Amino acid sequence: MRAVRLSVVTAAATAAALTAVTGCTEKSSAEGGDRVITVTATDDACKVSKKRFPAGHIELDIENRGSKVTEVYILFPDDRVVAERENIGPGTKQKVTAEVKAGSYRIACKPGMKGKGIRQDVTATGGSTAARDPRLDRAVAAYRRYVQQQADDTLPRVEAFAKAVEDGDLAAAKKAYATSRIGWERTEPVAESFGDIDPKVDVRADGLEQGQKWTGWHRLEKALWADGKLGTEEKALAGRLVTDLKDWQERVGKAEITPTSMANGAKELLDEVATGKVTGEEERYSHTDLVDFKANVEGAQKAYELLRPVAQKNDAALAKELDRQFAALNTLLDTHRTKGTDAAQYDFVSYDKVGAGDRKELSDAVNALAEPLSKLAAAVAK
Repeated sequence: MRAVRLSVVTAAATAAALTAVTGCTEKSSAEGGDRVITVTATDDACKVSKKRFPAGHIELDIENRGSKVTEVYILFPDDRVVAERENIGPGTKQKVTAEVKAGSYRIACKPGMKGKGIRQDVTATGGSTAARDPRLDRAVAAYRRYVQQQADDTLPRVEAFAKAVEDGDLAAAKKAYATSRIGWERTEPVAESFGDIDPKVDVRADGLEQGQKWTGWHRLEKALWADGKLGTEEKALAGRLVTDLKDWQERVGKAEITPTSMANGAKELLDEVATGKVTGEEERYSHTDLVDFKANVEGAQKAYELLRPVAQKNDAALAKELDRQFAALNTLLDTHRTKGTDAAQYDFVSYDKVGAGDRKELSDAVNALAEPLSKLAAAVAK
C-alpha cells in the first residue's frame, strides 16, 4: 500500500492531463542544466530553482534542509503521481529522473510525510524533438500487458475470496486471502497510475484520511484474524472489493506508464518494503507478509528486466549489479519457504515466526538492491 492518496481520474481528465514522454533518446538531465530542477525542502518550505523547464527528461536534485523526513513529488494537476521520492532524511540529498510532456505540474514537498504537502506550480515548455528508443516503447507496452495480465488473473482469485466471506466461511476465506493479493502486489511499482484504487483496496487503518471509510483487503483481514467473524458489513465489503478491482482491471489500459515511472516505482516499492513492510505492519493480522514481499520483488524485477536492454547498453556495471542483487534477494526469500514447498508456490512461513535478526537480514538485502535500483531511471533516460 503506497502512501499517497490519489483523486479519481476520469477519461476526460486522462485525455486532458499531461502525459509523460516515453523513452526519448535525448541527453540525460544531468547533461543539460536547463533540465535540472533543484528542490530545497525544509519543515515549512519547498523551494524550486526554476518554475519553467523544457519538456522531456528532467531531473529533480533534492536536498532536505529540514529536521523532518520528507517526500518530494512531481504531480499531475489531478494529483496523480508522475515521479516521487520518499523517506528523504534530514540533511540528505536525492536525485529523481522523470519524463514530462509540455504543460502544468506541481512539485510538492511533504515534511513529516503527511498531508498534501507544500506545493509549487511549475510548467514544462515546448516538446521533445528527440527520436524515441523503440526498445523503451516495447518495454512500456510489455509491462502494460504484464500489469493487465495480473489484473485479469486477480479477479477470479478475489471472487473466490469474496464468495468465502459472503458464505461466512472463515477457514476458506483465510486460505484464499493471501493468494488473492499476489497480482495487486506485483503491480505496485505503478500503483500510483491507477488513480484512487489503492486507498480503496489496500489501505490500513492507520493510513486512513479523515472521514475515509475503511474498505478493502485489510479491513477484511482484520475481520478474519482479529475479530473472527464475518457479519453483514464484511460481506458487503467483500462485494465492494470485487467491484473496485474490476474498476482497476479497466483502468490498466489508460494508466500513464513510462520507462522512468517503471524504474522509479520499483525503487520506491522496495524502499517501502525495507522501511515499513519488513516490520510486519502490512499484514499485521494474517502474518502473510512474505507472500507480499515475494510478489513485490517479482513486480519490481519484471520492470527491471524489460528495461534491462537499454540499461545494459548505457550502464553495463549497473545492470550487472542489479542482476546480482535481485538473485541474492530471491535466494534469501526462498530460505523462508515452508519446508518441502515447491519453489513456484507461495507457501511461506508465518511472518510472526520470523525473528528480529532475520527481519534485519531481509531489510538489508532489500536496501542493497534498492540502492542500485535508484540509478535505473537515469540509466534508461540517457
